[in-house]
Amino acid sequence: MLNETLKFEKEREKRIRSQGRNSSLGKIAREFTNLSHKEKYSYNFSWLGRPIIQYPQDIVAVQELIYKIKPDLIIETGIAHGGSLILSASMLSLLDIMENLNPKESNRRVLGIDIDIRSHNKEEILNHPLNNKIVLIEGSSIEKEVIKKVHEFAKNFKNIMVFLDSNHTHSHVLSELEAYSSLVSINSYCIVFDTLIEYIEEPNYFDNRDWGVGNNPMTAVEKWLTKNNKFEVDEDFDNKLLISVSPKGFLRRKV
Repeated sequence: MLNETLKFEKEREKRIRSQGRNSSLGKIAREFTNLSHKEKYSYNFSWLGRPIIQYPQDIVAVQELIYKIKPDLIIETGIAHGGSLILSASMLSLLDIMENLNPKESNRRVLGIDIDIRSHNKEEILNHPLNNKIVLIEGSSIEKEVIKKVHEFAKNFKNIMVFLDSNHTHSHVLSELEAYSSLVSINSYCIVFDTLIEYIEEPNYFDNRDWGVGNNPMTAVEKWLTKNNKFEVDEDFDNKLLISVSPKGFLRRKV
């Protein structure tokens, strides 16, 4: 049975590499991404009752990584309706159950940070059955006092993941990477969402936003990686997902 599992995994790795080299498939994926982004496709989904503004492919990828890393803390910047917090909380609860732990007594937590947690969203999050896993901090993720609070909170945990999905400007994401990357455990991940912005082809699409092509999470990641050799882009996720809001955004800490 083990040999069959290893065989399947090797075949899957081969397929993923081949898929990443398939220019025709990549072109179709980019076309879908551009068209679907215009239609706000990622706004159509929920996780356990809360809207989660993500592509289904990214939701599955996050699930895979949380199971693989088995973190005791996930730090998320950007809360919106809370769907991503609930996804993380549900996965941490499943990890507890699989380890014969009581999810209500386990130390695993999701820490959510947002400059503006709207009252109706906060109420829904705090009333959700998984609320015991969630801690909220309201404030800018790059403000000194907030960064200090996050680092103090993180001292109680050993295996940490970070998801960045708040303000999408180059300067903000770069500041977040500088503030929180040191908390990511070795072999764990920092996922930077909405790097996709760099690839949106429609002119003037971001005219009412502070970010756009040339000023977004991807440009921040690219600049940050030139100065930081502790992380690398896990290209397997780009090759596997094809459709994602986070191309080149799955960053694995090496050392």
